[in-house]
Amino acid sequence: MLSKLMPAAALLGLAALCTPALAQTDYTTPFPAHHVAGNLYFVGSKNQAVYLITTPAGNILINSGVAESPAQIKASIETLGLKYSDTKILLISHAHFDHDAGSAQIVKETGAKYQVMDSDVSVVESGGKTDFAYGNKTDWLYPAVKVDRSLRDRDTVSLGGTVLTAQKTPGHTKGCTTWSLKVTEAGKPLDVVIVGSPNVNPGYQLVGKAAYPNIVQDYEKTFQVLKSLPVDVFLGAHGNYYGMEAKYPKIQKGGVNPFIDPAGYKAYITDRENAYRKELARQKAGSR
Repeated sequence: MLSKLMPAAALLGLAALCTPALAQTDYTTPFPAHHVAGNLYFVGSKNQAVYLITTPAGNILINSGVAESPAQIKASIETLGLKYSDTKILLISHAHFDHDAGSAQIVKETGAKYQVMDSDVSVVESGGKTDFAYGNKTDWLYPAVKVDRSLRDRDTVSLGGTVLTAQKTPGHTKGCTTWSLKVTEAGKPLDVVIVGSPNVNPGYQLVGKAAYPNIVQDYEKTFQVLKSLPVDVFLGAHGNYYGMEAKYPKIQKGGVNPFIDPAGYKAYITDRENAYRKELARQKAGSR
């Protein structure tokens, strides 16, 4: 399973090396909206994961994509026979432009309450300007928007009988959030995990970075948390975290839900932790 995940991880690293403008190519390339499990749906693009959770009291949207994404997200929701205007809560995986640049527009159009992990709130409300790594890079900035609720680690977000837990998994951003929830499929409860990001972006300083002095401790916490979570359905902030493109055709054939992949989750987290530890060792050796 690990060898099958490596190409996706390599592609993710390549995308991270690109400028935001180049990376947006796949962020805005359409991908079919589809059912994932229970009351959870995918409404994102080829390499930008956006999720919709439906409830009798309205819907929850996770991630808003890039600035150009809201119209595409709306269209995806409507192809499922659902209403964009029923979006009551907006959440994100972390405060980078490719996950939250569309938030201001979505909040304006739907009136959704925007809920963000505490350590990412200032980044969101400054439009990216207080980000520890990219705050001085104009192509990483985006429309600022007010946060309605500042979340703390393991806070819950509830609507219409669905409860999500905000697992703080920092490092990639200071408030990076992995969302966990339970859904029911064919009468069976399933644990869903939507990984925020365990990746060390090119240029991140793990050693001697004054702007984020606790970055190593935060990554250590993140891998500890990710390894502790019960997982049936493996999802992530980008489709290539969990092999979405390869799994999607399988849902058309019926049978076992391809998104139920605890082994794939374990392999992905192991791969990302190994990559982090390799980079940490490289930086420590270079600082001697």
